[in-house]
Amino acid sequence: MRFLKVMRNIRGSFWYLPALYSIAAFILALITIRFDFIITSNQDFSKFVPDFLLADESLSQTLLSSISTALLTMTTITFSSILVVLTTFLSNFSPRTLQNFITDHSTQRVLGIFVGGFVYTVILLLLLRETDTKSLFLAPSFAIFVTFICLTVFIFFVHHTSKWIQVGVLISTISTGTKKIIEEKLKNKEIEQSGLEETNLVSIEDQEPLKLSAQLPGYINSIDKDTIKEIAERYDGVVRIEKNHGDFVNSDSLLFSVWNANSNEIIHELYNCISIEPNRAPYQNIEFGLTKLVEIALRAISPAVNDPNTAVNCIEQIGSLLSELGKKQLPKPMEFDKCGNLRLISEQWIFSDYLYFCFYQIRHYGNEDISIIRVILKALILIAEGNDSDIKQSVWEFSSYILEGIELKKMLSLDRRYLNDVILQLANTCERQHEFKTI
Repeated sequence: MRFLKVMRNIRGSFWYLPALYSIAAFILALITIRFDFIITSNQDFSKFVPDFLLADESLSQTLLSSISTALLTMTTITFSSILVVLTTFLSNFSPRTLQNFITDHSTQRVLGIFVGGFVYTVILLLLLRETDTKSLFLAPSFAIFVTFICLTVFIFFVHHTSKWIQVGVLISTISTGTKKIIEEKLKNKEIEQSGLEETNLVSIEDQEPLKLSAQLPGYINSIDKDTIKEIAERYDGVVRIEKNHGDFVNSDSLLFSVWNANSNEIIHELYNCISIEPNRAPYQNIEFGLTKLVEIALRAISPAVNDPNTAVNCIEQIGSLLSELGKKQLPKPMEFDKCGNLRLISEQWIFSDYLYFCFYQIRHYGNEDISIIRVILKALILIAEGNDSDIKQSVWEFSSYILEGIELKKMLSLDRRYLNDVILQLANTCERQHEFKTI
């Protein structure tokens, strides 16, 4: 668990790829010097090298010094551009969206190539030495080739940054990434088996569990449920996870309840399956992706920004994601081993929880904007289309909550007319025509 945590932190850090490129550039510089020595010191090989590719020590040092200075300047400009984008994300979108640009591999590769190019030219400048048998060098030609690569990458970075600073591109990137997580982590709905959960739960509800509290205060940044289930199966016990990812706990907060497993070893193993940190770390899951879209929408409808079209875009993407989520089998609160024995109990969201989580703040802050209310209802129509009757029922019940917050006395007649049209369309989609009432 700790190793996976360290590896995840390293892969998610901003310096990961630049550090790898710097190491590769250092090794490449050593190889270049060795190759240069072999080619230019052997007359059988050197005769195949054009004269314009060779340079003496003075010219080589001048070229390498100029190239290293230029690459360092380009690296500085790249850092400045990154800071501009981060400031824009922080002020206009959401603090949670910073990670999208920082962890973007294209951004890290560009910075890595610049840093690697600088390391490459500096190492060449350091290792170039004139000897009795060698006065011309081929290495500066390789450095010039690396410079051309860096220039090409710099042009790409300018284009890449101009795209990333557009809110539409950011929203699309977040939506695409969240949809990928949904496809990877959740399976399509299947026929559910009932009765198994209740039968196994009765066998432990009369027993006093072993209660494990948190050892330190902080945020729960990761829970390895697969390992916890394997531990419970190995000790022939049942474990209930009392907290969820992202919850804040103190030293007295209950983390686990354990039945039928009295060994002290299980306590140590369970603590190793949960990570508690002073700060809440961004974790790539479905809820985190939806949170970023919600926060962008909230910033957009705030009086300071007043950009309802961006909010509409976010709500439409949220509707698309929830539509995909409705087709998937959400995690069960109870998990069993191959023999059908209950092993793990944890609190899991149902579909109505996702509906409330995504729209309750947007409804509160956008209830006076008829365009926001209409697009929320249209998003509910999108969710209901193509999903089963259970999802349609949840959507229809949630629409009543959305409409409760509307001040009908302040609504103009034309707004009321168009809103009724959308509500009727939603009722038809959810197969609740008989429950439709005009507002």
